[in-house]
Amino acid sequence: MARDDPLLVPRASSDHSSERNDEEVDALLTGQRLDRDERNRRPGFWREVGLFAWALVATAAVIVLAVVYQHQQNLDHKSGKWAPGEKPTGKRNLIFMVSDGMGPTSLSLTRSFRQFQSGLPIDDVLVLDRHHIGQSRTRSSSSLITDSAAGATAFSCGKKSYNGAISVLPDHSPCGTVLEAAKQAGYMTGLVVTTRMTDATPACFSSHANMRSYEDLIAEHQIGEYPLGRMVDLMIGGGRCHFLPNSTEGSCRGDDKDVVKIAKDKGFSYINDRKSFDGLNLGSSIKLPLLGLVADTDFPYEIDRRHMNDKYPSLEEMARTALKALSDATKDSEQGFFIMIEGSRIDHAGHGNDPAAQVHEVLAYDKAFAAVLEFLENDSTPGILVSTSDHETGGLATARQLRESYPDYKWFPGVLANATYSSEYLGNRLNDYLKAEGKDADKKARREYIRRHMLEDGLGVFDATDEEIDALFVEGKRGDYVFADIVSRRAQIGWATHGHSAADVNIYASSPDDARALIGNHENIEVGSFLADFLDLDLGRVTKQLKDLSTAPEIASADQYSWMGAPLGDDIVVDELDSYHGDFKRMKRDGTIVDMMEKRGVEKRGGSGGCGCGAVH
Repeated sequence: MARDDPLLVPRASSDHSSERNDEEVDALLTGQRLDRDERNRRPGFWREVGLFAWALVATAAVIVLAVVYQHQQNLDHKSGKWAPGEKPTGKRNLIFMVSDGMGPTSLSLTRSFRQFQSGLPIDDVLVLDRHHIGQSRTRSSSSLITDSAAGATAFSCGKKSYNGAISVLPDHSPCGTVLEAAKQAGYMTGLVVTTRMTDATPACFSSHANMRSYEDLIAEHQIGEYPLGRMVDLMIGGGRCHFLPNSTEGSCRGDDKDVVKIAKDKGFSYINDRKSFDGLNLGSSIKLPLLGLVADTDFPYEIDRRHMNDKYPSLEEMARTALKALSDATKDSEQGFFIMIEGSRIDHAGHGNDPAAQVHEVLAYDKAFAAVLEFLENDSTPGILVSTSDHETGGLATARQLRESYPDYKWFPGVLANATYSSEYLGNRLNDYLKAEGKDADKKARREYIRRHMLEDGLGVFDATDEEIDALFVEGKRGDYVFADIVSRRAQIGWATHGHSAADVNIYASSPDDARALIGNHENIEVGSFLADFLDLDLGRVTKQLKDLSTAPEIASADQYSWMGAPLGDDIVVDELDSYHGDFKRMKRDGTIVDMMEKRGVEKRGGSGGCGCGAVH
């Protein structure tokens, strides 16, 4: 075919051809004539249209992805999981659990015991093991070894204080607590414990006292008899004796004040036994506020309580009941709840150096921890669980050297599995036996009774020596300590002390994402700060209220803080670590030395003796 243009004449560029094709398509679509001049004025029109369309599609995709992400976040929030560094901004619940006296070795001891007892494989672990995120350093302002009062003050106030302080700082001023701040911010509040409700840990969240031994005073604070008024909506635990007047059977108060009656007058419902606890229907039949005191003093150890289930509820039951009640009470509110749940008697088992009681206490705590996780999974309100210990007790070691020669690398959980009662229970039985008839019985008869009815029936020990049995009757020796040592030696469990140790303790959480700020090793006050931060609480504002007597002018006196009980004596160091001054000696605040061996003879539980009322005698 002939061409009009010679081969060497350049043809139109491909760009121009493309433009022309675009114009032709445009004309066909619009029905308008092709205008070559218009073409020249609108270069790249369709490119712009394409880019615009692409932008619309991309924007739509981003919006869809954002909606999907937000939906997923909502699902995660319901299960208690948030993005790194995030926390819920609306309604939320915070459950804080304290395993009083439980150190890392307690977990190792209990894990191996459970594997042995239930025939489980070596990779079977406790629920707690799967939620371990960090460790807490426990020193107080007065000692490298804290007590529960200073330890719990670190959690409740986010501040260091001296051993014995109940949410009171070294300068003798009160510090606002997480529970108080939560209540004032509109949250419902609760306390669940297996010891006395007036014991150090629950006291630090709900009262202020110069010394932990002022338990009568603490009881009054807990039902609202102090500057802030009632701050606790639910209390379930022991310690009924500190709420009853001393004219009443079972009272341990130093005065005739009826704190239960005062609580009822303030609107509290009251329960005091297992039957009335069962009437709460696991929380669905609770009228708040509730004062539940289901034991005279402390609950029995779990190893003993299981034989008295008709008299005392378990920690798991109390936790489930409290969570259900608080969840129902906040169902239609803008705020959720804060609760502190304590496995209190892990500490006491450590004090008693009783490994059989210890493992059952830790297992009971593990069950309660699992129950809380179940609640969080099923509850409609976002919430988290944080758990730690105030300190380690006993200097527990899963090892013991029994003789001078090189030790065996062994410990025997089967010895603990043979025990059916605690050393505390058997010590009380021993005392009852001696009061009834044991003092008049000859040595042989006493040995036979102890061997058969206590060591064999109670501890599963069939090879006790006469020397071990006779140690139960040595003047100055505690029978429960002797029973515990009989078990510990056979299990090859070691203890460094009947007191506390300076060991770091574990931190647990419902998920690492729930408490990322607590991953790793931290000071115990950082746990308290985390609790306040999670609920957006201003502890400083509450502290200011406590320092301002205008909140309760009727208690004004020459001493601004007289409502916190008698002031401290000179023998209490509050703001500096003590130093070594020779065996069994320590320095007073005035610089003089006190012989602790002499002092120990007059001290009572709580650290300062006296009636526990906080008054001067």
